[in-house]
Amino acid sequence: MIRSLRRVSGVLLVLLVGLILNLVWLQFVDAADLKDQSGNTRTLLREYSRERGPILVGSTPVARSIPTADQLKFLRTYSSGPMYAPATGFYSLVYGATGLERTEDSILAGSDDRFFVDRLEQLFAGRDIKGGAVRTTLNADAQKAAYTGLAGRTGAVVAIDPRTGAILAMATSPSFDPNLLSSHDPAKIRAAYDKYNADPAQPMSNRPLTMTLPPGSTFKLVTAAAALESGKYTPDTIVPGPAALKLPLTTHSLNNWTGQACGPDGKTTFLNALAVSCNTAFASIGMSLGGAALQTQAEKFGFNNSFLVPLRAATSVFPTDLNAPETAMAAIGQYDVTATALQMAMVGAGIADNGTVMSPYLVSQVLGPDLSVLEQAQPQEYSQAMTPANAASLLSMMEAVVSQGTGSNARIPGVRVGGKTGTAQSGTNAKAHAWFVGVAPITNPQVAVAVVLQNGGGAAEISGNALAAPIARAVMDAVLAQ
Repeated sequence: MIRSLRRVSGVLLVLLVGLILNLVWLQFVDAADLKDQSGNTRTLLREYSRERGPILVGSTPVARSIPTADQLKFLRTYSSGPMYAPATGFYSLVYGATGLERTEDSILAGSDDRFFVDRLEQLFAGRDIKGGAVRTTLNADAQKAAYTGLAGRTGAVVAIDPRTGAILAMATSPSFDPNLLSSHDPAKIRAAYDKYNADPAQPMSNRPLTMTLPPGSTFKLVTAAAALESGKYTPDTIVPGPAALKLPLTTHSLNNWTGQACGPDGKTTFLNALAVSCNTAFASIGMSLGGAALQTQAEKFGFNNSFLVPLRAATSVFPTDLNAPETAMAAIGQYDVTATALQMAMVGAGIADNGTVMSPYLVSQVLGPDLSVLEQAQPQEYSQAMTPANAASLLSMMEAVVSQGTGSNARIPGVRVGGKTGTAQSGTNAKAHAWFVGVAPITNPQVAVAVVLQNGGGAAEISGNALAAPIARAVMDAVLAQ
């Protein structure tokens, strides 16, 4: 009898130990995974029981939580949802969060360690726990100009303050309405998500940060920077600019977009070559400099690197180990060169800021529930891409593009504007992409902007000056008007 009791006791002890170990595992090891399961009703109720903090543009909330009368006490809403969607993302009880809703979740939810004292004070005072706020760097007028300028055409716009790297505008088209994905009706959320996902126009694609396309002639800014930095070129240097250039190692020739030479006797100044976007001149310069020099210069502007703003941007690519004809095509932004709108805005910004490229960022301040400043963004230098003297020379060449060259539609009365047009072949039977990179004002640059219309936004005639430059002008004008 005693022996049997001992056996039963032993079994019970083993079961008890197993139970304790299981509880420990659930509480301390599996707790995070269990908490994050989409079907965890308790977690959902807890998350939606507190007021999630706002995402601000200036002092205006573009994402905020409002009280409801249903089981989930707060509903996430977005004013001008499609216009700000690339920045805010969405906050969904079915699909989680994207954009700043995801990267800044601990701030907005109030779970960040910096809010520990605030949570205690709110608890002891009997107040409902609230999340903190995130203030973006976006300029409301510039963002509106960018979004309305795209007018539903497939493309992207990014504007940057050259002095700091702050992102002033980040617009995509077509876009999506985050309100439809942040309701409290799972069936409607799934229906909206499926509809967006099935749309061949990909409205949920964050084009300003993730769409990489050949930059075309806007990349001539990088080639021009490499040429100036080599010490072998000035704006007045005479360069070859024939109507066509025979590409070595091939049976092909590269033509100018006009079909004509860029100057008398097939020669022109370096400044005029940029102003009229002379393909043969820049292909020749690229081959003279070599692929390695172009790669080094491109990487100083941010190519072959990825950026967190804090949303992750796709890597813009300049290829390695190029032969002569590949180098010629890469020098004019073709072959395997690809870039995001963010990257090309960084190129313009780096030239504008005395050759200094600043790291781009989208969050200017982290705020407490009472909107007190907990963290202020500190601008960070990414690289010194050019000497100040060479940057000033290139800026003057960009001004010639707008004042007397291919970028006439970027002109702003009373403002000295610099820019570069681009029409990039897609490498398929699809239409070309229209680009423009602009900087204003030349004397004290406050904004650099890149605009790209994928496949020309569906236009019959593709031209960076006709399609992209007017959008860039509107964005620059919006920034300068303040």
